Amino acid sequence: MSFVFYDTETTGTNTAFDQILQFGAIRTNYELNEIDRFEIRCRLLPYVVPAPGAMRVTGVTAGQLVDPSLPTHYQMVRAIRAKLTEWSPAIFIGHNSLGFDEHLLRQAFYKTLHAPYLTNTNGNCRTDSLRMIQAVARFAPDALNITVDNRGKQLFKLDRLAPANGFDHSAAHDAMADVEATIHMCRLIAEREPEHWSRFVRFAQKAAVTDFALEEDVFVLTDFYYARPYSWMVTAIGTNPENGSEMFVLDLSNDPDDLAVLDDEDLAGVLAQSPKPVRGMRTNAGPIVMPYEDAPEDMRDAWPALDELRRRAARVKGDAALCERLIVARLASREERKPSEHVEEQIYDGFTTHDDNALMDQFHSLEWTQRVPVIGRLADGRLRALGQRLLYVEAPELMDDVARLDYDAAIARRLMAADGTKPWLTYPQALAEIEDMIAVAQGDDAGLLAGHRNYLLERAAWAGTLLD
Repeated sequence: MSFVFYDTETTGTNTAFDQILQFGAIRTNYELNEIDRFEIRCRLLPYVVPAPGAMRVTGVTAGQLVDPSLPTHYQMVRAIRAKLTEWSPAIFIGHNSLGFDEHLLRQAFYKTLHAPYLTNTNGNCRTDSLRMIQAVARFAPDALNITVDNRGKQLFKLDRLAPANGFDHSAAHDAMADVEATIHMCRLIAEREPEHWSRFVRFAQKAAVTDFALEEDVFVLTDFYYARPYSWMVTAIGTNPENGSEMFVLDLSNDPDDLAVLDDEDLAGVLAQSPKPVRGMRTNAGPIVMPYEDAPEDMRDAWPALDELRRRAARVKGDAALCERLIVARLASREERKPSEHVEEQIYDGFTTHDDNALMDQFHSLEWTQRVPVIGRLADGRLRALGQRLLYVEAPELMDDVARLDYDAAIARRLMAADGTKPWLTYPQALAEIEDMIAVAQGDDAGLLAGHRNYLLERAAWAGTLLD
């Protein structure tokens, strides 16, 4: 299986409402030798406000945002999907991709009427170089150079990691440069810590994680919060009945005998505490797991003896009723996600049907004049809303005048909202931010930000005319 390393540069950090402006990817073989590469940029969507801070970091000018020679967002997404499908099946890897880039990529597919889960379906799987590097820093601290801040906190941003480990990353925050830096870091892990690298690759695959967790009575699960590692000796107790890609594990610092005697109310209270006795593990998202025997000696010494851990694992695994109670109580302790009125935040509100998937495939095969009736035939209200917005952006001439003007006004209201209650960035907010930034900007930053201020003022004026 090949690897696909990828990165995005975006209008901001809100994965639901920002957009990809640049996408870069390199396909390698199993030995991490490059086979192919792909890069593309696009224009700004008319309903997205670029965050001034993001534009300063990436160096994207206002002129680039509206450059007519660049493809539209839809055209870019079509090209990305075609290339990634051509390269599939593969293991997809990015730096902090599971926390950021993949969500932007899923949103890009979703908003353009494509199935969003490309990186973990049809034989594809994914993992994250950030988590790999954090794990190496925890379990093989001499393998990589990890810089620290003035408080001694380890820094795992790519623009700090790559230069500290011999990579010229002067073009940081360019998508392709960041992909090359990610590959460089992965090569170092593969060369210096081949056992860790082999484990990362193995457990990028959901089936391998599931088999391992079911076969190992006691194993180590590691996760990271605010870049700090936390490890637990655990045993698998079952799968989330609502999500087959989530396995629940029991932290074996807890004695199942003590949990078994609690009534449901007390059990729910215990499972809501921190650290959580029962943890969820996403089997399809490259979890950091290892056998008990491979854990560092200092970690093993901090836990009960292996015989006791095995006894606890056998106790809970042998009690199906207790396992079920633990899972039910853990699910009940989670804060219920409130439904959103915004279609972008409804991406995970359910899978699309087979019929709608077929209609979406048909949609992309047609000319724009033939796509309009297909939108109306979609059963899923989310897809119809996204289809109408896609039509407004890509082929507004096919809308009747009243519908187009109504959409103009709706976009203007979206962009000019000033009450701070909207989850997306608005023109008034962006203008306030950029004024503060210009006040202290120097050199090239000052010119770049001035260009963006002029763009924001022009767009705000356009929106204002529609609201008068």
